[in-house]
Amino acid sequence: MAIEVHKVELGSVSDASGMADLITDGVFGADDVIGIIGKTEGNGGVNDFTRILADQAFRGVLMEHGTRSEEAITEIPMAWSGGCDGVITPHATVFAEVDEPHGGSTAGPDDKRLTVGIAMSEELLPEDIGRPAMVTKVARGVEKAMAAAGITDVADVHYVQTKTPLLVQETIQDAHRRGETVYTEDTLYSMDISNGTTALGIAHALGEIDEVPDPEQIGHDHDLFSSVASCSSGVELDRAQIVVVGNAAGAGSNYRVGHGVMEDALDADGIWDAIRSAGLDLPERPHHDDLDGRLVNVFLKCEADPRGTLRGRRQLPLDDSDVHHHRQIKGAVGGVTAATVGDSAVFVSVAALHQGPQGGGPVAAIVRVD
Repeated sequence: MAIEVHKVELGSVSDASGMADLITDGVFGADDVIGIIGKTEGNGGVNDFTRILADQAFRGVLMEHGTRSEEAITEIPMAWSGGCDGVITPHATVFAEVDEPHGGSTAGPDDKRLTVGIAMSEELLPEDIGRPAMVTKVARGVEKAMAAAGITDVADVHYVQTKTPLLVQETIQDAHRRGETVYTEDTLYSMDISNGTTALGIAHALGEIDEVPDPEQIGHDHDLFSSVASCSSGVELDRAQIVVVGNAAGAGSNYRVGHGVMEDALDADGIWDAIRSAGLDLPERPHHDDLDGRLVNVFLKCEADPRGTLRGRRQLPLDDSDVHHHRQIKGAVGGVTAATVGDSAVFVSVAALHQGPQGGGPVAAIVRVD
């Protein structure tokens, strides 16, 4: 089997016509779709229902054009990140598993090409979020997803996209009724904590950190992070939905994935490092024209630097009471990324706790080999 991966623009919050066109054009079948990672145009907060509307639209297309049951389609991982602040264009990256790539395969038997593995973790209880139990459960799920992808070397994992539950009043009260405590009762802050704890689970599974962190390290020890994690959270599930993206010999795909790290919000070199890691030969000081249409998409996490500085200059988003710092940094890094790759349909997500260094974040890039 081989992976097809294509980016489609969302003309409205419920527009899945781009994926429908790929299906009717024979690029892949509706029953071949194994996962979707997308940006929607809401506020990116706890109450961002644009994620649900987009999810319904894309699952509806799979129901209309395919033969899988509604239950089977419900289980397909779709990680929707809300908020297209600044110049970011709403879009979705669709992954499909096919017998033969569209137009034939260029891969030799020893060539490492794109592969994807999907798994669900054990149930994550409200009291697990922000605590070592969540790290352990996520790590076990990542190991299952790696096995599903046929990846045996952690160095071949370049991107792990997850969706996990955050805390809402209903789940907080459920924990209290059972005599349990929760990490925080601030539901928006619980998004950061859910994402960060998940990233530590990914880091532990991939050997980026040796041990499960102590409770007091979670959310506080910024030296602990993953360079390949992209973690989102929402209200629509109670387990970690895990998509591992890497390269493996014999995969047969016409795509490769690589990764890099942005050291801060202006670090365009980190984006180019990810693209080079995926195998594109670029000049020393590249320009987006050098991509020659071979970049499918880049996926980034970002965070307003908690130290309130950027390359020695004072920064204000964390002090702004009018616009949340999540939205400000997403718009800023989205602009840097779009200018770097020459495309505004880029996946930029916030709440990057334990995902890359303070003030920076991981970058993954998928490119066409041919």
